[in-house]
Amino acid sequence: MSYKEIYEEWLSNPYFDEKTKEELKAIADDDKEIQERFYTELEFGTAGLRGIIGAGTNRMNIYTVRKTTQGLANYILGVNGQDKGVAIAYDSRRMSPEFATEAALCLAANGIKAYIFESLRPTPELSYAVRKLGCIAGINITASHNPPEYNGYKVYWEDGAQITPPHDGGIMAEVKKVTDFNTVKTMDREAAKAAGLYVVIGAEVDDAYIAELKSQVKNPEVIKEMQKDIKIVYSPLHGTGNIPARRVLKELGFENVYVVKEQELPDGEFPTVSYPNPEAAEAFELGLKLAKEIDADLVLATDPDADRLGVYVKDTKSGEYITLTGNMSGCLLAEYELSQIEKQQGIPADGALIKTIVTTNMADAIAKSYNAKLIEVLTGFKYIGQQILGFEQAKKGTYLFGFEESYGCLIGTHARDKDAIVATMALCEAAAYYKKQGKTLWDAMIDMYEKYGYYKDGIQSITLKGMEGLAKIQEILDTLRNNTPAEIGGYKVVSARDYKLDKIKNMETGEVTATGLPSSNVLYYDLTDDAWVCVRPSGTEPKVKFYYGIKGTSLSDADKKSADLGEAVIAMINKML
Repeated sequence: MSYKEIYEEWLSNPYFDEKTKEELKAIADDDKEIQERFYTELEFGTAGLRGIIGAGTNRMNIYTVRKTTQGLANYILGVNGQDKGVAIAYDSRRMSPEFATEAALCLAANGIKAYIFESLRPTPELSYAVRKLGCIAGINITASHNPPEYNGYKVYWEDGAQITPPHDGGIMAEVKKVTDFNTVKTMDREAAKAAGLYVVIGAEVDDAYIAELKSQVKNPEVIKEMQKDIKIVYSPLHGTGNIPARRVLKELGFENVYVVKEQELPDGEFPTVSYPNPEAAEAFELGLKLAKEIDADLVLATDPDADRLGVYVKDTKSGEYITLTGNMSGCLLAEYELSQIEKQQGIPADGALIKTIVTTNMADAIAKSYNAKLIEVLTGFKYIGQQILGFEQAKKGTYLFGFEESYGCLIGTHARDKDAIVATMALCEAAAYYKKQGKTLWDAMIDMYEKYGYYKDGIQSITLKGMEGLAKIQEILDTLRNNTPAEIGGYKVVSARDYKLDKIKNMETGEVTATGLPSSNVLYYDLTDDAWVCVRPSGTEPKVKFYYGIKGTSLSDADKKSADLGEAVIAMINKML
């Protein structure tokens, strides 16, 4: 059927409610809007669903959520996992509770028990709950840091990580088979409860999760000694982090935790920011104002589902607060965690630090310094989770730390997704540890630069929306794939990795080797002088991203080299637009 015919079918089919039909009638004269909503189905990809909330096949609504859940239920039934149940969490976004309920009732109608949180919870707690409750899968209703008009649907498997092969492909195939909304099952909530198929969870999982976080503390005695001297500003950015982050800090003994009042309560409109992204400077305006008033040591902000953490730290020499990128905070935590493991029990012979391919090369230097194995995986924290599962299954390999450049890391193996609550806890612990030595976190960062080199990493991205945008993104990747550049920004391309074609080409010798990683539409260029550039389409937004990194001899040298390479990348992008 054409998009117009599908639109008309939604208007006439009694399956769809009147509110949905009224919304669709309101766009009757806007053919472009009708096309945008119905030209395709909101695709269930490896990251699940993510899209704009509204009526239509290409939108997030109760019908697309039910349909997706029916496909998931069919897969679970196919692998005979129905007796284990599914854990469901949601964030503070518009329609998140409603979507979570619809998913639970669809599962229940298929005879699969749903464990649904009583109220909003962070992503890492959902990951933890899947394993804690012995579930076959998990569903998380969140669009992370996207603008307010978005929501999403992430699927986790029984290991607590987001789905990876073969389950991702199997679930996607089952979702695609569900072509008729009328075949999607649902049931009454009270009937589901009476049948023991709709189970509300809360405090018992919260308590166990917080206990797991506290078990990761390396120096509790330092916290006790310095708890009155550390001042922390924290913002949950209107999301899920407020209660768990404050709870764990309080239980560890931190006495001076100041919450940004304007951003404290859950609010899916995110009224204080244009979009709730802890990478963005605007997310910290209110927090920095408070920090200057109270002379805070560090300023922290978690995104709405509390899996990513943004950080500002005070430089006592200048009096200014300096932002840490995800690469910087990740390396700071990696150095702290590994140094304490080495000091307290020694680095295990099979210890590993795991990073994604677009994460800073400083991670490689840290791993080498501590004689730990450095494992590189595709972008997406689920691949770090997959490595932890591999260690467990092989009974070989010790997870030390894992992180990605997009402000996400995991300390411990209680979860299999990035955890901003444990990162908040660990950064505050590190701040106390270094303050006892008369240092700030910024001083610790400078020490790392002196030890490993002045690595600096950046990203440029362009947003290309709609059908035309998707085609343009693919065209950019195809152009680069078929025409490997000889140099970028004055750096010679030493080797070119094509993860889609599973090959690494040595540009000097022409030798081709395998990447050894799963197929992914990503291109990576190793450059001279420890520089690099990587190109990939976003898995969650209509963007193509260009990542790059350099190694300088000082802060100013690194800043200049990074700016120059960034300009060269922009010029390269503009040539292809």
